[in-house]
Amino acid sequence: MLPITSMVASLAAVALIVISISVSLRRMKVDTRIGFGSDETLMRRIRAQGNFTEYVPLVLILLGLAEYRGAATHWLWLVAGLLIAGRALHYAGIMTGSTAMRAPGMICTYSALLAGACILAFA
Repeated sequence: MLPITSMVASLAAVALIVISISVSLRRMKVDTRIGFGSDETLMRRIRAQGNFTEYVPLVLILLGLAEYRGAATHWLWLVAGLLIAGRALHYAGIMTGSTAMRAPGMICTYSALLAGACILAFA
């Protein structure tokens, strides 16, 4: 049941683990237990993790509900692809400070949210 949502949720879980481990390792390296102190790298990792947890769950909910309601597979893959591309670009952009990657990453993420909402509303 819900094979597309299941696959995307699994990928998201693994991605969140990787992002979270990078935060934990950096915290240990700079000996900062709360916040980010004055370490810009830690701040970037924390924001990448936070941004991921702010957007991914709602897209997964939209995707799962749309899939459950029988939305066309190609539309579900569109939302999934936008989410995956968006999160990958955003992460790369925030970690390198590249607006050239970060901005398209957010546009893809916003598009995944909007497409998911539209598919759910009109499917």
